[in-house]
Amino acid sequence: MSMEDNELVPVAMQIILHAGDARVLANEAIEHAKKAEFKEATLKLSEAHDKIVKAHQSQTKVIQDETRGIEHEPSLLFTHAQDTMMTISSELRLTKVLVEMFELILTK
Repeated sequence: MSMEDNELVPVAMQIILHAGDARVLANEAIEHAKKAEFKEATLKLSEAHDKIVKAHQSQTKVIQDETRGIEHEPSLLFTHAQDTMMTISSELRLTKVLVEMFELILTK
């Protein structure tokens, strides 16, 4: 099966795009927090969360398909997408803590 025929390729690209957008938004949140712009930082974190949820939903559909007996051709790109999503998901959790720490430090 060619890469163009593999149903997981477009799903993988959606995961990578949404997760990448989440990373960009998380980085913007940190930049706002450094300037004590906590409302803006919180908004960026919320947007990042929405993006990572979209990435996760794409992955979940594939997993649910498999539980229903729908098999997909293995895809290294899909594996990479899952890895990317989980890495960025962890980054988001840490970014939230960093923003909270900036707020504690800069508002005292």
